[in-house]
Amino acid sequence: MSTPTLRSLKSRAQLLKPVLRLGKAGATPEFIQALDTELALHGLVKIRFEGFKEERKAIVPVLAEKTGATLVQQVGHTAVFFRTPAVETAS
Repeated sequence: MSTPTLRSLKSRAQLLKPVLRLGKAGATPEFIQALDTELALHGLVKIRFEGFKEERKAIVPVLAEKTGATLVQQVGHTAVFFRTPAVETAS
């Protein structure tokens, strides 16, 4: 991903509210599916970690890999992922 694109995504992410929260259950298959769905709909998704202080840095690359997304940034208790949204085709 090019630097200008990454910079643009980071600035857009500043305005986003977290749409998913990773809680006690962790990165369950259901959480990964929910993240995948949000990425398909919106492309740019912010998640918030409710715990997992030590594990955050290890969980983020796994979430990106399993959803086919790119990590835009990880700051504190939040991470932002980007994937080109699915384009609906007209029938």
